[in-house]
Amino acid sequence: MSVAFVKEESAEAASETVLPPRPISGRINLVTEAGLAMLRDELARAQQALDAANRLEDVNEKRRQSAVPLRDVRYFAERVRTAQLTAAPATTDVVAFAHTVTVERADGRVQTFRIVGEDEANPSEGTISHGSPLTLALMGKGVGDVVRLGGQEIEITSIA
Repeated sequence: MSVAFVKEESAEAASETVLPPRPISGRINLVTEAGLAMLRDELARAQQALDAANRLEDVNEKRRQSAVPLRDVRYFAERVRTAQLTAAPATTDVVAFAHTVTVERADGRVQTFRIVGEDEANPSEGTISHGSPLTLALMGKGVGDVVRLGGQEIEITSIA
C-alpha cells in the first residue's frame, strides 16, 4: 500500500505533538479566592478543549488538537491540587500575601499592587506574585520601611 493512503504519521511526527510540561516553580502555591476560581476555570476550559479534540475522527488531527489542552489540563490540575487558599491577614502592620501595597521609588514613581499567587499575577493589572523579587524584599516590612532592590531604594507608603 502506498504511504499516501496510510492515516498514521511516523513516530517522529507523532512525538512532535507531545509538548513538554508547563514549568511549575518550587514555591508554595498560595492563592487568593479569585486565584483559585481562575485556576478551576482554566482547568475546565482546558478539559473542554481536550474533550473536543478527542472527539475528532482523524488520529493525526486529534494528536495535534489535543497537545496544548492535554498539557494545560495536567498543569492546571496540579495547580488546583496544590493550591493553598490564603486570605488576607487581619492586620496591615507588615506586608504579607494578599495585601495591597503602595511603594515610592527613589525616582519619585509611586506604584500600587496586590500580592497574589503566581498564576494570577498580572503586573499590567496591578497584581504581582508573592515570589517576585520586589515582593520578597517587602515581605514582613511595614509602612515607612525602605528596602534596597536592584540598586534602588523603595519605601513602603501604605499597606491595605
